[in-house]
Amino acid sequence: MLRMSTLFLRTLREDPADAEVPSHKLLVRGGYVRRIAPGIWSWLPLGYLVYRNIERVVREEMDNAGFQEVHFPALLPREPYEKTHRWEDYGDNLFRLQDRKKADYLLGPTHEEMFTLMVKGEYSSYKDLPLCIYHIQIKYRDEARPRAGILRAREFVMKDSYSFDVTDEGLEKSYQRHREAYISTFDRLGLKYEIVSAMAGAMGGSKSEEFLAPCETGEDTYVKCPACGMAANVEAIVTQKLPELDAHDVPAAHVENTPDTPTIASLVEISNSRSELRRADRDWQASDTLKNVVVMQVAVDGTRTPLVIGLPGDREVDLKRVEAALHPIELEAFEEEDFKKYPALVKGYIGPQVLGEKSVSGIRYVVDPRVVRGSRWITGANKPGHHVYDLVAGRDFDWDAVMEAAEVRQGDACSNCGEELSIARGIEIGHIFQLGRKYAEALDLKVLDENGELVTVTMGSYGIGVSRAVATIAEQSHDEKGLIWPREVAPADIHIIAAGKDDLPFDTAEKFAQELEVQGVRVLFDDRRGVSIGVKFNDSELLGIPTIAVVGKGLNDGVIEMRDRKSGEQQLVPVDAFVSTVVDLCR
Repeated sequence: MLRMSTLFLRTLREDPADAEVPSHKLLVRGGYVRRIAPGIWSWLPLGYLVYRNIERVVREEMDNAGFQEVHFPALLPREPYEKTHRWEDYGDNLFRLQDRKKADYLLGPTHEEMFTLMVKGEYSSYKDLPLCIYHIQIKYRDEARPRAGILRAREFVMKDSYSFDVTDEGLEKSYQRHREAYISTFDRLGLKYEIVSAMAGAMGGSKSEEFLAPCETGEDTYVKCPACGMAANVEAIVTQKLPELDAHDVPAAHVENTPDTPTIASLVEISNSRSELRRADRDWQASDTLKNVVVMQVAVDGTRTPLVIGLPGDREVDLKRVEAALHPIELEAFEEEDFKKYPALVKGYIGPQVLGEKSVSGIRYVVDPRVVRGSRWITGANKPGHHVYDLVAGRDFDWDAVMEAAEVRQGDACSNCGEELSIARGIEIGHIFQLGRKYAEALDLKVLDENGELVTVTMGSYGIGVSRAVATIAEQSHDEKGLIWPREVAPADIHIIAAGKDDLPFDTAEKFAQELEVQGVRVLFDDRRGVSIGVKFNDSELLGIPTIAVVGKGLNDGVIEMRDRKSGEQQLVPVDAFVSTVVDLCR
């Protein structure tokens, strides 16, 4: 039994100064976690109970699906990660260290290499497969900006599992088994979630889906089509394909003096106000301007090269989408000093005429899919204070590649059905990948097939953020008073408050608590004497145990007050029926 009089707990009345999201505020105020350093957290008793309950649910659902648990260390050798190139590809996100003999190690950010080598060491025949194994382990990633408490930490706990199959058809079956197990897991945890298409990113492979918990404070943006049901992470969304345009009657491109046009809005205004710049069919709009945004690409080996992205002027570049497309290349801002090194790039007036790997500048130029052949633009003339008009894509300039680079907006057209898309934010709680043969090839994982031929094994990778799930549930299940835990993960089933100054409420509550514990009900008993009922009520609402019972004045009338923390619904239960009522509620 958990007793408030002896529980290692201190609740806080004020939000921590650095807290931005509800879960961070409430988990700290409720005494569930405490900050050790940026992105590093300790778990106090109530928080660790919640974490262990989530871990239990995850483990039970993995076992129910027929997957087998193994365990790897968090401290790992360099060599396997070199073979898959992730020693370099992870860049600064990897914690690297050396032992006393100067041998290189890392703190594992993920364990594909270890699982692959484990199976390679044990299995050699198609008869051994399919196989699905998993572990639950601490992971380490040197986040540049750890934030939101345990939602974005540098040390965290994941369940990661891996499937091993001989054929692609077998991989698809293993993938679907994991998908179903994840649905069961998140349903039991009481989480609301969406399953969306995603980019594989650093993991590699082909098919990939994320489980996102809708939340206004979530870091992931995803898109849904209410009409056809399509759902995708914003990095994976595909722009509706636009047809090429007929530009035979568009005048030849011409450069014009356009002073005092520092913004797209000012450029559009001057273009419509001067008769020689107006177009005959309609007014120019922001979407008719070709914005060319320059960023610096940083390769794994540190090589820095400029990249110019062309997109309609009414859109902004979404750097997360660009980075997903270019991975493992990272992007940095293009600074003033960089412009001096690349004189072909005239700040504020960059035009596509001098861009492209085959051009004199040799600077790579990519465009958003909205830039189609035959489209007509106003854009920079590569000369301060000047723009070029009636520049036609494909006629007057070309590009090296098309890239999904622009921000996705509410109301954009669905690439599947053409209806308007809706946008929401969410927290990634799970991610499943069809890795294919990337890691098996790098680490030479092969088995003999039915014909006695060596074939490369195909793999899947499947992750659940166990510690992150604690914060995600808190984000979805709280009110202005505090946390509201689903019973499956709560640190206790019932919070019994002894109210009053006399012995009777305390003695009665003690008796009830012991009887409930015998019946398998988990009890948090507020047995503190000399603490006001107001403080006890506030703590009970902050801590968020699903059922609250007050043993106090009602004893005079032979009743106990019970309240549901989520709905606020109250009921008066006869004293002699209290234990059985609670037991039935918790079954």
